Amino acid sequence: MATHILIPYYSTYGHTHTMATAVHEGAANVPDTEVRLRRIPELAEARKALEGQDAYQQAQEQMADVARATHDDLRWADGIAWGFPTRYGNMPAQAKQFIDTTGALWQKGELEGKATGIFTSTATIHGGQETTILTALVPLLHLGMIFVGTPYGENPHILTTEGEGGTPYGPTTLAGGDGSRQPIENELKTARNFGRRLARVAGRLKGLGDAG
Repeated sequence: MATHILIPYYSTYGHTHTMATAVHEGAANVPDTEVRLRRIPELAEARKALEGQDAYQQAQEQMADVARATHDDLRWADGIAWGFPTRYGNMPAQAKQFIDTTGALWQKGELEGKATGIFTSTATIHGGQETTILTALVPLLHLGMIFVGTPYGENPHILTTEGEGGTPYGPTTLAGGDGSRQPIENELKTARNFGRRLARVAGRLKGLGDAG
């Protein structure tokens, strides 16, 4: 049976969406893997605060055709790659609210044993590149998921002193203070490698479950 990979993401200005498509590309290149790209809904108050910004409106229009993430998507998945920009070194409220609705899945253990990982976008190199992933990991561990990072062996390019994204905890990108910087090839490469690794790990865990 095919391994199912879900990529639920929230993106304000499109940077996380670009990274999500790279994760999708990597996962889809693993044989016998099906991938779903899903958007975490915007909050009404955030939409109201941001709707006057052209960059925000353009990004939301570009993502309009991406289906919204649901609990059934989470049940379907063998592996889940969460994507979102940082908010003060943590996940944004949009992602937290969606995860906070999974109480019924938690009570039944429906996400336990599934592979998971996180990718993010920050304005600057010190804006939460590592803390966003590490702090967002906590609720995923409560749900019983198994964390997958981005090891140096598969991503030697993240051993850099340059101002670019990429951590051993998960793929990252830099948007710049004004949001004009877009993901560069090394950042997209890390995202593709992460997608492939998550799919491989999820497939092996699924095989263990089927064998049991």
